[in-house]
Amino acid sequence: MTMTDTTAHIDQHGPAAAPAPTGKQPLALRIVREEHERLAAVVHGMRHLARAMEEQGLRPDLKVLRAMLLYISEYPERLHHPKEDRFLFGPLREHTHLHDAMLVELEVQHAQGEAMVRRLAHALARHEFGGPAELAYFVQQVKRYADFYSRHMRLEEEVIFPALREHLTEREWLEAGEVFASNRDPLAGIDLKQDFERLYTIIVTITPAPWGLGPAL
Repeated sequence: MTMTDTTAHIDQHGPAAAPAPTGKQPLALRIVREEHERLAAVVHGMRHLARAMEEQGLRPDLKVLRAMLLYISEYPERLHHPKEDRFLFGPLREHTHLHDAMLVELEVQHAQGEAMVRRLAHALARHEFGGPAELAYFVQQVKRYADFYSRHMRLEEEVIFPALREHLTEREWLEAGEVFASNRDPLAGIDLKQDFERLYTIIVTITPAPWGLGPAL
């Protein structure tokens, strides 16, 4: 934290709390990374399936792709992003303004991601009812989304996570860890995480090998 940032923090909130000690990765960040890995696995599974559909003529049961779309449309917006915004990005803004522009960019990307998922759902419906003629457009949208979300997660992990470790206090990490470790939506008090874990298991089970545990096509 710079001298200017420290002064501003003391003026607004009283004496600044000491940042959490370095060393072991905070629980909240470990869980966020795990959530990123699950999202990435679903997104890349969709990308590989779409590529195989285009290049090898693979014709999977479309419920696999619909389940993947449900996961990537619901999980980030209902569980993942709200906790990031409230318990990680919010405290970081209170400690320093050095990363404000990056945080705004991430928020813009969250909205862009929602719009891209809607286009993906539309593209899948076009393929389902329009047949092979609409496949190329669906594959294009899948690739675009996969590239987009990979960059988004890399930005968070490589730029914002180190800043969080530098500035957040031990108390803030404890609070964030409790929230991320719980099964509840912090904004609505609804148990959601278990539902998404079941959906993830279903996706892995029904996705054909070698991308999942389902029978090869």
